[in-house]
Amino acid sequence: MSSEISERYAQALFELAFDENTVKETKQQAESILQLTEDTPELLDFFRAVKVTKEEKKDLINRVFSDAYDQYMVSFMNLLIDKGRMDYLKEILRVLIQKANEELGIQEAVVYSARKLDDEAMAKIKGALEKKTGKEIVLKNQIDEQLIAGIKVVVGNNITDVSMKRRIEGMKEALLRGGQV
Repeated sequence: MSSEISERYAQALFELAFDENTVKETKQQAESILQLTEDTPELLDFFRAVKVTKEEKKDLINRVFSDAYDQYMVSFMNLLIDKGRMDYLKEILRVLIQKANEELGIQEAVVYSARKLDDEAMAKIKGALEKKTGKEIVLKNQIDEQLIAGIKVVVGNNITDVSMKRRIEGMKEALLRGGQV
C-alpha cells in the first residue's frame, strides 16, 4: 500500500516537473530535502506529531522551505500535510529521484570495497560503467569489510562481484559439490 501511495504522489510531482521542464531542478530539490530528513530526523518527527496542527506544520514549511525551494515543491509538501501523507515523504522523494534519473539518463551505482577507493579508481570504474550502460553514472563507494579484497559493483539490478569473498564462496561451493577448485 505504501509503495502505491508513494508511486502515485511521486508520479504527480514528476509529471508537473516534466511539464514545466524542471526535472533536473526538481530532482536536486528532492535530493536536498531527502538529505535534510536524513540529517535531521526531528523534522519528520515534527511533521508526524499529532499535537502539532496542520497549520503549524504548513507554517514551518512555508517559512523554512520557501526561500530554498520552488513553489511547486513547497505546495507539494503542504499537500502532503493536508492529506496526512508526510509519513511517506522519504519514500516519495526516492521514487521521484528514480523517475527523474530515468528521464535524465542517469544511473546510480554503488561500488562496495573493503577500504575506501581513491578518486582515480572511482573515476576508472565510473568511466567503465558509463561506457557499458551508455548512461551518466552517479557512483557511491560503500565500505564492506567482509569483502577482504576486490570489489562488488551494483548497477540497478545487476551485480558484478569480483571480490575475494565471492571467490572463496565459489571455491567452497565447488568443494561441497565434490568438484575441483
